[in-house]
Amino acid sequence: MACIMSGASSQLALFLLGCYVAARGVLAGEHRAADHHEAGYYLAAVYEHQPILSPDPLALTSRKQALELMNQNLDIYEQQVMTAAHKGVQIIVFPEDGIHGFNFTRTSIYPFLDFMPDPQVVRWNPCLEPQRYNDTEVLRRLSCMAIQGRMFLVANLGTKQPCVRGDPGCPADGRYQFNTDVVFSSHGTLVARYRKHNLYFEAAFDRPAAADRTTFETPFAGRFGVFTCFDILFFEPAVRLLLGAQVKHVAYPTAWMNQLPLLAAIQIQRAFATAFGVNVLAANIHQPALGMTGSGIHTPRQSWYHHAAGDPGGRLLVARVAASPQGLVGADPAPRQLLQAPWGELTCERDPREGRCEGAPTFHAEMMYDTFTLVPAREEAGYLRVCAHGLCCHLLYERPAPSPELYALGVFDGLHTVNGAYYLQVCALVKCGGSELHTCGQEVTEASGSFDFDLWGNFSTAYVFPLLLTSGMRLETPDQLGWDRGRYFLRKRRLSSGLVTAALYGRWYERD
Repeated sequence: MACIMSGASSQLALFLLGCYVAARGVLAGEHRAADHHEAGYYLAAVYEHQPILSPDPLALTSRKQALELMNQNLDIYEQQVMTAAHKGVQIIVFPEDGIHGFNFTRTSIYPFLDFMPDPQVVRWNPCLEPQRYNDTEVLRRLSCMAIQGRMFLVANLGTKQPCVRGDPGCPADGRYQFNTDVVFSSHGTLVARYRKHNLYFEAAFDRPAAADRTTFETPFAGRFGVFTCFDILFFEPAVRLLLGAQVKHVAYPTAWMNQLPLLAAIQIQRAFATAFGVNVLAANIHQPALGMTGSGIHTPRQSWYHHAAGDPGGRLLVARVAASPQGLVGADPAPRQLLQAPWGELTCERDPREGRCEGAPTFHAEMMYDTFTLVPAREEAGYLRVCAHGLCCHLLYERPAPSPELYALGVFDGLHTVNGAYYLQVCALVKCGGSELHTCGQEVTEASGSFDFDLWGNFSTAYVFPLLLTSGMRLETPDQLGWDRGRYFLRKRRLSSGLVTAALYGRWYERD
């Protein structure tokens, strides 16, 4: 049997002892936490964490020093678990990189890594079996927190795995290093792990040879899936996980850098929940100086979220969530008329070779590093159409209140190649950064322009994510959206504040 590392602090030892005693009292009933909750619902929490970071992540350090830093973050996690426990929370999700930080090299991160056994092969409760494996101090603390809080706990950490003999893909240093999500049951058992597949400039970590498709079962809501940050933009594993696996809930640790107008953290979180009809429990890092903020508990129809770049410290979000989420896409009959104008009477659509409606001049501007073709929306009401390659985007709109702000309808159909390569089809109505056309596509968070509109396009992909964001980083719920006669549409009336972005963000995975 392996021994606990000599670098473990006496404080950790006392903590583990206390958790061991507490665990003995709950082993008889893993499901007890759900006994007093309303049938058909569960209480979920996510914590947006402002991590205590290494002052020099490139410098070499010892395991003892690494544990000292990580325990400071784990102390905060423990406080949040106990706060959540007092509210009756049954599952809590913590963000990516929240324990160890980021910007390491492969060598400098090594002291921060825990050994990670495969929970599909080994049944292990780190809090109750602390001496079973070396270099598992972080896993032990997380396990004990789950026991103390009597809740499922999802967290992210760095892990290491020795290569097996004869592995042709083994790195030169003889080990794999993974960006890993772990899941503990309410009695502290390690029930699932997920190793991040789509790395985002993470030289410290390896990509698994095959994508993990990780799910876990809960007594209060059935099956959850789990993946990390950048994974949300790709078919494997995020989309494949939801196809045929009866997954209705996603635990989503992330360290997302916001980029408007299309990919703020809360935008893509809510869009994913709506597009797939699932609940998304998204925990982001809170590092406003790096543009990293925005967490939420999202259902297909409603969100409880936090996006406050000016707030210091972290934020715990708690929400009561349906165990069987009600979808929004296709929930109502698709409209046969758009703002009282039947599609068949919109003459611009009759000629797909045209790039725009007659009298609406197109221009080009950069949005999210891609060159969009756009037409300005200057009138109080109107119909616009703009095309690129095979995608034509249509907008039928009224502006109930006059506003001097410039808006434009844009289209992009092509391979995005900056900070990752993936194929997009996008129709987007955006508020421009100023009064000049070249400012359309710039990052904007405040707006006063009000729109009643229908936005639609002839997408070639089945995977379209609806984005609807208004002034002050507020998420809005579409009145209707879905497919009708080969077009994907989004309808909205009476926005709560000025429109920032209304977009249909299509991912054509086969063309990646």
